[in-house]
Amino acid sequence: MVILDDTKTRIILAAIKAVRQYGLEGVRIQNVSELAEISAGAIYRHFDSKDQLLVECFTYVDKQAAAIFERLEFEPQIMLTDPMGAVRGLWLPYFRFWTSRPDETVFYHRFRDSTFFPTYDKSRDVTYFKTFIGMVDAFKKVFPRLDRMNQDLLWLHVLASTVMYAKYVVEGLLPNNQETEDTIFQLLTTGLSSYLKPDDL
Repeated sequence: MVILDDTKTRIILAAIKAVRQYGLEGVRIQNVSELAEISAGAIYRHFDSKDQLLVECFTYVDKQAAAIFERLEFEPQIMLTDPMGAVRGLWLPYFRFWTSRPDETVFYHRFRDSTFFPTYDKSRDVTYFKTFIGMVDAFKKVFPRLDRMNQDLLWLHVLASTVMYAKYVVEGLLPNNQETEDTIFQLLTTGLSSYLKPDDL
C-alpha cells in the first residue's frame, strides 16, 4: 500500500485526473491547483516542478499496481495442472485494477507513451515489483522454455498491452464484461502455451 501525507496524495490524485482531462503535455499546475482545491504555491511546496509531479504520479500508480500481486494467493502446484489458469489468476486482478481506475489508467498509459518515460525508465526503481518478479521466476523454474523468449519483450507485451486494453474499456471503446476479459486474455497469451510445458515433455 502507498501511504503519503494527505495533502501530497490530494495533489497527486488531482494531477492524475488533470492529465486525463487536459493531456500530459497540456496539463498545467493551475489545472491541478483547481482540482485539488489548493493554491499553486502549496503544490510547489511539495513538488519542484510539473515534471517531478508527473513522475511521482506515475510512481504512485505503479506501486499501487505492484501491490495487486502482494495480495494474490499464488499456488505453485497449479502451474503444472493448469498453467494457463495460473497465468490468468495473476493477470485478471491486474486487468481489473486498471478497469476500475479510469483516471489512473489513462494517466499511466499516456505517461508510458510520452517522451518522459524512456529517461525515467532508465533510473526507475522497480523493487516494489519483487513479488511479481518472484512469481515469474517460479514459472521459469517449472517451465524453462520461458527463458528462450526475450523477457523484456514478453512482459512489455503482457503488462503494457493490458493497460492499453484497459484504457479502451474505461474510455468506452470496449465493453467492461466477461467476453472482453476472455478475448483480451486470449490475445495476450496466444503462443504462450507452447512455452508452458516442462522440458521433458
